Amino acid sequence: MNFVETKLHPPALVESQVARPTLVDQVVSAPVKLVLVRAPAGFGKTTVMAQAQQRAEAAGTACGWITLDESDNDLSRFVSCLVETASRLGAESPHGATPFDGISALAALETPFVLFLDDFEVVREPGVLGIVRDLVEHLPRHGKVVLGSRHQPEIGLGRLRARGELLEIDTERLRFDFEDTRSFFGRRGQRGLGVDLLAQLHKRTEGWAAALWLASMALERSGSDTGFVEQFSGSDQTVAEFLAEDVLARQPPHLRDFLLRTSVLRHLELSICQTLCPRLDCAAILDELETANLFLTPVTGSRSPERAWRYHSLFAEFLRNQLQREQPDLVPRLHLVASGWYESQDRPVPAIDHAIDGGDFPLALDLLEGHAERFLEQGRMRLLARWFGVIPEDLVREHPMLQLISAWASCFTHGPWLAMQQLERSGCIDSPLEQIHLGARMLQPLLLAMQDRYEEAYEAGSAVLSAPYGTGMAFAQAALLNAMAGVLSVIGDVRESRRLIETARQQQNNKSNFNRMYSESLEGIHDLHEGRLRQATARFRISVDSTHVVVYNHTHGNAWAGVLYADALYEANQLDRAEHLVNVYLPIARDVGFADHLVLSHLMRTRIMFIAGDVDSAFRCLDELEYLGFNRQLPRVVAAARLERSRLLLMQGNAARSRDELNAANDLTIWARERRQRLVAHDIDYHELARIRWELHFGDPHGALSLLTPEIAAAARSSRNRRLLKLRLLRALALQRTGEVSAATQEIGQVLQTACHEGYVRLILDEGPVLGTLIERYHQGTQPDGATSLNDPILTEYLARLLESIGPGPEPARPPAETPVLDEPLTPKEIRILELLAEGYSNSAMSEKMFISDSTVRTHLRNINTKMGTKSRTQALAMARRMGLIR
Repeated sequence: MNFVETKLHPPALVESQVARPTLVDQVVSAPVKLVLVRAPAGFGKTTVMAQAQQRAEAAGTACGWITLDESDNDLSRFVSCLVETASRLGAESPHGATPFDGISALAALETPFVLFLDDFEVVREPGVLGIVRDLVEHLPRHGKVVLGSRHQPEIGLGRLRARGELLEIDTERLRFDFEDTRSFFGRRGQRGLGVDLLAQLHKRTEGWAAALWLASMALERSGSDTGFVEQFSGSDQTVAEFLAEDVLARQPPHLRDFLLRTSVLRHLELSICQTLCPRLDCAAILDELETANLFLTPVTGSRSPERAWRYHSLFAEFLRNQLQREQPDLVPRLHLVASGWYESQDRPVPAIDHAIDGGDFPLALDLLEGHAERFLEQGRMRLLARWFGVIPEDLVREHPMLQLISAWASCFTHGPWLAMQQLERSGCIDSPLEQIHLGARMLQPLLLAMQDRYEEAYEAGSAVLSAPYGTGMAFAQAALLNAMAGVLSVIGDVRESRRLIETARQQQNNKSNFNRMYSESLEGIHDLHEGRLRQATARFRISVDSTHVVVYNHTHGNAWAGVLYADALYEANQLDRAEHLVNVYLPIARDVGFADHLVLSHLMRTRIMFIAGDVDSAFRCLDELEYLGFNRQLPRVVAAARLERSRLLLMQGNAARSRDELNAANDLTIWARERRQRLVAHDIDYHELARIRWELHFGDPHGALSLLTPEIAAAARSSRNRRLLKLRLLRALALQRTGEVSAATQEIGQVLQTACHEGYVRLILDEGPVLGTLIERYHQGTQPDGATSLNDPILTEYLARLLESIGPGPEPARPPAETPVLDEPLTPKEIRILELLAEGYSNSAMSEKMFISDSTVRTHLRNINTKMGTKSRTQALAMARRMGLIR
C-alpha cells in the first residue's frame, strides 16, 4: 500500500459533521501567510481544515494536503511529500527532491493556493521545522499555509505574529456553541433529546466535539437518559475514556472484539484485519462500521487495491489501553501476527516495528539481520537508531554485525563521541570474528576525524587500509575509503585522496546513497580549495540530490553535503537559498557533523544575519558556536567563533574590540596545525589573514603588504587558488592604502577577471564597502571611453552586480588632519542610534530600547546617512568615530 499517497488527501467529509462556516471563512479569507489551528485532540481541527479545503477548492483555489506522521521526522520523506504536493498544485515539476526544490516550486506559483499540514504536533526534527519555517517565510502573496497541531510549533511564530501574518484558531474558538451542539445531535438523528438536557450536556462537555461524539454513541443505546446526562462531565480525557468504555461495552461481542484486536494497527486494511481476526467476517464489519459512520475515518488516496481506514486518535488510544487492561497476553501476540503479515508482504519497516511493539526483540533482530545493512546504505540512520535505542543492548550483543550497524547509526544521529563509547563498549574491536574486528576498525577513522582528531584518524585508517580484507561490509569498506580520502585531503596528500575516492566509487558501484554523497562532497572540497567554485557547486548539488534516490531514506550525515552546498550558494550571493539550507542543516551539523561543518554553518548564519542588519542575532550565533566549542572540547571551533567576531567588529569600525577578539583567537597550537592542514572551514578564514585585514583597516598597510607576500607564495605553491584570490584582494587594498593606486587597480582587475568566471561574489563583498572605490575605478577603465577597455560581457555584468551590491566606498585613507564638520548636526536621538549600532543592536532591538517603531529607526538611519554623506551603517559608524561622536 502506498502510504505516501494516502497522506496527500484530506479525510473524507461525512454528513454527520457540523458545518463550521465562520471558522472556515476565517481560514480561507484571512490575508495572512499562516493559519494555526491549535487545540488538544478531539476539538475538530481536522474537520475545520477539511471543510476549509473543500471551500477553497470550490472557489477555484488550488489546495494541497499532507497528513503528517512520525515518519515525517525523516527529512527526506517529508521533502518527497512536499515536492509531490507542489507538483499537484500546478508548480513546474521540481528537478530534484531537495528542500529548496519544493519551496522554490511553491514560491514560483502564480495562482492562489493553500497548503494544509495536519497533525503537525508529531514533527520534532529541527530540519523539518526549518523547512516549514522557510516555506512560510518565502510564500508568495497569494499563498497560504494552514497548520493543524496539538501544540505550538517552533517555527518562528513570534515574528509572524508581530507582522500580522498569523491567524490563530485556538481551543476556545473551536469549541461548539449550543447551536453547533444541537446541529450535531440533529445530524446524528438524535432530535428527541430535550432542549434542557441538550443544554446541560453542552455545558458539561464545554463544547468538546470528541466528548459530544462519544456521548451521542452512548445515548444511541441508552436513549435520553436524564441520569446519564446529569452525572456526565465531559471536560477532560478521563471522561472521554469513560464514555468510550460505555460505548464499547454496548457493542455486539464480535464488533467489540474486532475493535480491540485491530487497535494495534496504524491503518486498517481488510487483509491484515482478517489475519488478526480470523473468526470474524472483517469485510462485513468494515462495511457496517463505515455505513454507520462509527469509529472509522477513511484514508483516502490509496493506490492499493485494498481500501484503508484509521481510528480517531483519541479512540484508538483508548482501545489500545483497554486491550492492555483486559487481555495483556493478547497484545504481544497480535503485534507478532501483524509483524508476520507485513513480513510476508515484503514491508520490513512495519514488520520490525510490530515485532518490537510485541516485545519479541529476537524476532526484530532477525528481521534486522536481513535488512539493516540495506537501510544503512540508503542513509536511514535515524530509523535504525530508533530501533536500536529500544532493543536491549545485551540482545544486540548476540548479533555482532548489528552491533556495528548500531554504532554507524549512532554516529550519524547522536554524534561521534557517543558512537565511539558504544563501539568500545561493544567489544567489536577485539572480536575474534575477523569480519567484525575489521568492521569496527573501519569505523574508527571516521569517528576520530569527526572529533577533529585527524592525526589519530590517519594512523588508525592507514593500519586498516594496509591490512588484507575482502569479506566485510561493503558499506563500511567504502566509508573507510572515503573517510581516509577526507583525512588525506586535510593533511595535504591530494593525489592519494582522489585515488581513494575513485576506489570507493568503484567498490560501491552506486549502491550506497550515503557513500555516493560522501565521495562527491570530498571531490567538491578539492575543487573548492583549487578555486573551481562552479564545479564544486555542481558536485555539492549532486551530493545533496544523491540522498533522494530512495524515497524514504534519511538525511542525517548528509548535512555534510547540505552545509557545503549552502556555502557554495552563499559564495554566489544566493542568500535566500543559502539561508534556507542553513536552517535545515545547521541543527544536524551541530549534533553530528565534522568541526568544519559546525563552523561553516554557524559562520554562514552569522553573516547572513549581519548582512540583513540583524547584528545582535549575528553575535548570538557566534556565542552559540563558541559555547559548542568549549562544550565539546574543540578549541578550533572556539577560535573560529572569536575570529569571526573580530571580523564583524572590524566591519563596524570598532578597532579596539576587534583587536581584542583577534588576540583571543590566537591559539598558536591551532594555527600551527592549520598551517600543516587543509581545513575547509579555514581556507579563507584563518588567523594570519585576519591579522592582515586588521592592519589594512586600522594599522600599518606597509606592514600588511610584507605579511601578504609569503602568504601569497604559499597559497600559490599548494594550489589553494580560492585562498590566493582572497589574499590578492587584500593586497590590492594594501596597495591602495599605501598610495599605489595604479598597481592596486591592476591587482584588483586580475582578481576580478578570475573571480567573475567562477562566480565568486561574497569573497569580494564580505570585505565591505572599502572596496567600492577600487572596483569603481577598475570598472571605469573597462568602459568604452576608458583607457583599458575590455570586451568581456561576463566581466562587465559581474562588475555592475558588484557595484550595485557594494556601492562605491570611500577611499580607505588615513584620517585627515582636520575633523570633518557636518552642515547639519546630528540630533541626540541620531547619536544614540549610532551608539546602539556600534554596540551591535539590530533595528528591532534599537526600537525596543528607545521605545520607538522600526520605521522610526529606519528614518533616523536615513537621516544620518544624508547628513554624513555616507551610504551604509558601516560607513556611518566609521565617520562618527572619526568625528568623535562615538567611541
